[in-house]
Amino acid sequence: MRKYGRMGEIILIRHGETAWSRSGRHTSRTDLPLTKAGEDAAIALSGWLSIMPIAASFTSPMRRAMRTAELAGLIDAKVDADLTEWNYGGYEGITTAQIREQRPGWNLWRDGVIPDDAGHPGETVDQVGDRADRVLAMVRPLLARGDVALVAHGHLLRILAARSLRLPAAQGQLFRLDTGTFCTLGTEHAEPVISSWNVPASARPGPAPA
Repeated sequence: MRKYGRMGEIILIRHGETAWSRSGRHTSRTDLPLTKAGEDAAIALSGWLSIMPIAASFTSPMRRAMRTAELAGLIDAKVDADLTEWNYGGYEGITTAQIREQRPGWNLWRDGVIPDDAGHPGETVDQVGDRADRVLAMVRPLLARGDVALVAHGHLLRILAARSLRLPAAQGQLFRLDTGTFCTLGTEHAEPVISSWNVPASARPGPAPA
């Protein structure tokens, strides 16, 4: 946990499980509810968040994220469209295995997505990185007051972590992130670091910071 006197940390919270995340289907604009397991994980996260000095919180506009924020106790979370998941274009609702039937060896981080209709062309990894950069620029001044919680989606948060470390957006592929987990981004000797990663809601919270 953050020691007294340090700058706040960025808390990344991936929303709880949905039916599509459970089956591995790419989910961005499809607005699915949490499963019962997803709701239970979000409630369990409240135990962790209650002992963190959270000064501000933000959520994706998708209901799976907003519901996670609510159940985790972040009732004042503000909606930020930049926290929406990577737009998968024509791969929305499709699993990696299904995509590889048509594109053997396909990798999202390297090969990207295909367009859907005119209104859903999809995004490149660098376009998602630009959104992550805007979120980071908004959050950093708030850290002087305490921790800032961000409730969002797996790929977006992985990219945000990479950009916080000054890595290319595509290096988010190195950071596995499960549903219903949280991570913290902090500093060490004024350099950005990952201070915790992919912590499950079921883990037991430690003592409150002094």
